[in-house]
Amino acid sequence: MARHHYRCPLRWADMDAFGHVNNVVFLRYLEEARIDFMFRLAPGEGSESFTGGSVVARHEIDYKLPLVHRHEPVLIESWVTRIGAASLTIRYEVKDEATEDAPETVYVRAETVVVPYNLAAGRPRRITAEERRFLQEYLDEPEAASKAASKAVSASAAASSSGSGSATGSLAA
Repeated sequence: MARHHYRCPLRWADMDAFGHVNNVVFLRYLEEARIDFMFRLAPGEGSESFTGGSVVARHEIDYKLPLVHRHEPVLIESWVTRIGAASLTIRYEVKDEATEDAPETVYVRAETVVVPYNLAAGRPRRITAEERRFLQEYLDEPEAASKAASKAVSASAAASSSGSGSATGSLAA
C-alpha cells in the first residue's frame, strides 16, 4: 500500500494563545493534504477524476501532542481505509519522521469521510472506476485485518474451551 506524503508549512498565524497550533488549524492542514492527494495526484492529464467536487461528511481527530511553530514543515501522511460506492475514508498522521537523533513524533491522527459531489446536480455521486483504481493504490483495510484477528481469537478461545486446560490472552488496541 502506498501512502501520500505532503509537507505542510507552519504559519505564525496558526498558533493560538497557548503557543501551539490551534486545534481548528489542523483541519486546514488535513484539507491541504487531502486536496494535494485527490487533485494534484489524480490520474491522467485531462482526467475528470475528483474535479467535479466533493464534500466532507465527517472528521475525527485525535490530538496526541502539541505542535509548536518552527520553520520546518510538518509531514502529513495519508492513505485510504475504505472505498464505498459513493464515499471514501482517508486516514492521516501529522508527524515528524524519525531521525538519528529523535524517534517519530505523531501530533495528530485523524480520518475524514469524503463524498464525491455533482455540483451541477446538487447531489452526491458515485465513485468512478478511474477514481476507484487510483484510490486502491493507497488502500489499507484495517477492518479486514481486525476481522481476521477477531476470527483467530474466537478460534483460539473455542479450542481452549474444548480442552481440559485454560488459556488467557490479550489483544493490544
